[in-house]
Amino acid sequence: MSNIPSELRYASSHEWVRPEGDGVYTIGITEHAQELLGDMVFVELPDVGDQVNAGDDVAVAESVKAASDVYAPISGEVLEVNEDLEDSPELVNSDPYGDGWMFKVKASDESELAELLDAAAYGNSIEEDEE
Repeated sequence: MSNIPSELRYASSHEWVRPEGDGVYTIGITEHAQELLGDMVFVELPDVGDQVNAGDDVAVAESVKAASDVYAPISGEVLEVNEDLEDSPELVNSDPYGDGWMFKVKASDESELAELLDAAAYGNSIEEDEE
């Protein structure tokens, strides 16, 4: 079973969201997602200042197996991107919930967080996918 930190919220499309305070949220892909993709070779991130809407494809995670869209789990403005991924995309594999984060968003509607899954619900959704 993949590591699913209980303090995060999850999208069914395998992104995680961590509150940083002041309406800012860090976003990345889950351990389960990076396990499915395999070794990352390139990560294309959104631009700082981009306005994103929940459900938009805003980044691409490319692995040796496939390229996969990364979706914005919440709407808002991209405040920061993880520039370390430019030279070290494998951080997504080695530390998906830490150094492998992708971008930070200033939420425009924090009520969208209520639509995301908690750790237990996300874990259940993975198990259902594997059946």
